[in-house]
Amino acid sequence: MHVLDVLSNKSLLAITAGVGYALATLLMKMASDDATIFVIGAIAIVLTGVATAEILLLRQVSLGLAYVAIIATESILVLAATYLVGEPLSARELVGGGFVIFGAALVSF
Repeated sequence: MHVLDVLSNKSLLAITAGVGYALATLLMKMASDDATIFVIGAIAIVLTGVATAEILLLRQVSLGLAYVAIIATESILVLAATYLVGEPLSARELVGGGFVIFGAALVSF
């Protein structure tokens, strides 16, 4: 796979942005406990990559579709990470996450 193929793959760009936002969220959670220069720098680097992926994605798809695809990816990852770090999820949070994912699937077809 060539670099240009990666930069033009809509699915890969949406997943990259969603993963980046989820990673930035986890880094921000870390910074809430101990805001070191390393964590703050990592947040800045990740968000720069996310912005680049999102800009490349927006060249190919509408804002609405891009936003929904990214937020669905991020929601799945953040819900999973929340569970993995031991923070309990309420039924309301799980249902809300399910609605986001269902909505993303609905507008993707």
